[in-house]
Amino acid sequence: MADGGGTGRSGGTGRGGGTAPGDGTAPGDGTSPTGPAAPSGRTARDGEAPAGPRTPPPPGAPPGAPPADTPWLRLPRQVLALRRLLLSLCTVPLAVLVAGLVGWLAGAVWALFALLPLAVLACGWVLLARNWRSWGYRERADDLLLARGVLWRRETIVPYGRMQLVEVTSGPVERRFGLASVQLHTAAAASDARVPGLVPAEAERLRDRLTALGEARSAGL
Repeated sequence: MADGGGTGRSGGTGRGGGTAPGDGTAPGDGTSPTGPAAPSGRTARDGEAPAGPRTPPPPGAPPGAPPADTPWLRLPRQVLALRRLLLSLCTVPLAVLVAGLVGWLAGAVWALFALLPLAVLACGWVLLARNWRSWGYRERADDLLLARGVLWRRETIVPYGRMQLVEVTSGPVERRFGLASVQLHTAAAASDARVPGLVPAEAERLRDRLTALGEARSAGL
């Protein structure tokens, strides 16, 4: 579900009246939402290395399945801008409040404590960039692979056949930056996953593609 004031769209898998299959514009199929042109007929994303020649899907894969060597896809740079803005909105007013209040009550020297929130802002500015670069997702032949984390690296595998619902959500702040998130619901609630901060076109493409693959895999069980 979207946060307050947000909007949500979803596509179910394995049910009648489910979302129709995507339009086939998967990463590596010739189009991509953002980024400079890259070899092999596709467009590279921010922080993504150009892809080489592609291999076809493995034998027995459902129609529309991505190639076996689909590269990692990264989050758009708007995600980093949004997170840095939220960090600044939390730390800068706090620094001003500390400088004014402590300086008035204890003297100008104690107002230097206002540098602490600014130090948090500086460290967070760098760490947010590293965390943004660590995020990625990869559409493989049988599952979706998600990876994130810098100090503690975490990878999540979501099999297409276990997907029950795929939602696209976008809160008011995300819409202001032209972003949306894809929420994946599986048969086991503990294995649910989320891909945050995608451009709306990519979020809808991923939703439709995952819905189509989930329906195809569920029908084959």
